[in-house]
Amino acid sequence: MQTLSRRMRVWLRRFAYSIAALIIVPPATGAVYQQILLSSERRAHPMPGELIDVGGYKMHIYCTGPGGPAVILDSGLGDSYMSWRNVQPEIAKFVSVCSYDRAGMGYSEPSPRPRTSRVFAEELHELLHAARVAPPYILVGHSFGGFNARLFASRYRFETAGMVLVDSSHPDQPERMPANDLLGAIREAKFLQYGEPIGISRFLGYCDADAAVRAAECTFNNARENSAELENVLTSGRETAAAGNLGDLPLVVISRDTDKRNLDFPADLDNARNKVWAEMQEELSHLSTQGALVIAKGSGHAIQNDRPDIVIQAVHNVVDQARRKVAPWSGTRRCTAPTRWTASSWHEARSTWSRTRTRFCSRRVTQQWCKALIMPGAIAPMKRH
Repeated sequence: MQTLSRRMRVWLRRFAYSIAALIIVPPATGAVYQQILLSSERRAHPMPGELIDVGGYKMHIYCTGPGGPAVILDSGLGDSYMSWRNVQPEIAKFVSVCSYDRAGMGYSEPSPRPRTSRVFAEELHELLHAARVAPPYILVGHSFGGFNARLFASRYRFETAGMVLVDSSHPDQPERMPANDLLGAIREAKFLQYGEPIGISRFLGYCDADAAVRAAECTFNNARENSAELENVLTSGRETAAAGNLGDLPLVVISRDTDKRNLDFPADLDNARNKVWAEMQEELSHLSTQGALVIAKGSGHAIQNDRPDIVIQAVHNVVDQARRKVAPWSGTRRCTAPTRWTASSWHEARSTWSRTRTRFCSRRVTQQWCKALIMPGAIAPMKRH
């Protein structure tokens, strides 16, 4: 009986070890696999651009090209700066252009702040100024990035010269879009977030086929940020709706081809979704009195990948419109002929405005007025006679 009991204990011990091994070994193997591949991909595809401190954490920005106004590219949910790889090199041939990673995405460090579009607009503003990318800006937002672009333009109107919305999200999308399973998307994002450290995303094929994209996006931080942005997308939509319209800001809205079938949905449901999407994109084009709608024929949601030529041309058109306008401090007068603005001419105009402001506010009669308007750096010490 004692022998049987001893054998039973040995058997139970071995069984427990086997169960523990089954629980521990596969995740540990997956974690090692994930780290080895990620390190290899990042060595083969090093981060371009630079990391800029924005108050306790660093954000990644990658700028190329000469001349202004600077074009700023804002990606959709879950995407890094790499989502613009097919358009940034071409845009850089005629204007300065910057792609970046929202905090927690791509190569940017996580942020302790709430993950809503209002915060994203503020963080982008801090990043641009810390990186010394001079305003004004042309904002280009894809999908969810359209919310961020609209909030930025609302909060920093005099630093915004134009906008391109690339198949942008609409604040009413959750209520109006048929079969919009936001809760399902959040559950999936949470699963990938917790599975990312042990290589679940790689095993299931969620990571991109391009190694350079995987180096930026197939990470725990990226999965966590995507999950947080999805959880707050309704708040971001409400913030965007409250931002109002864009006045006479040069605007191009690019919509995907709503005649193109999405085989993930039955034909009737897909047609209903496409009809609503077309209506919402039309509404977005009316945000500005200078708005225009362009349909990217043959393209799905990722227009910058399917039809980069259309995105590039839209940016070129908005840049040209912005360059034909005088600087915002010049009142309502227009130039008699289009002006070709360069980086040096933008800098010269800003310097002229700064000198004029300082002279104006140095007078005794205007000092109190300048103080009331909080014009930093404008008030020079008065000379005593």
